[in-house]
Amino acid sequence: MRMSMRRFTRLTNAFSKKVENLEHAIALHFIYYNFCRIHQSLRITPAMKAKVTSKLWEIEDILFLLDSN
Repeated sequence: MRMSMRRFTRLTNAFSKKVENLEHAIALHFIYYNFCRIHQSLRITPAMKAKVTSKLWEIEDILFLLDSN
């Protein structure tokens, strides 16, 4: 997570000034990591491997979840 999110690398201006913004950024990162990104060793997403979902999610699916709340 630290290498893929600019908020956790050192000497950067991409930090969160509010804890709430940091929480949302981490949540979005984990949704993308587990549902959208195909992993090299698995050749599928971790959510598909765990049988949480049967399809590869797109960014639009995540945006739909955000709009529904």
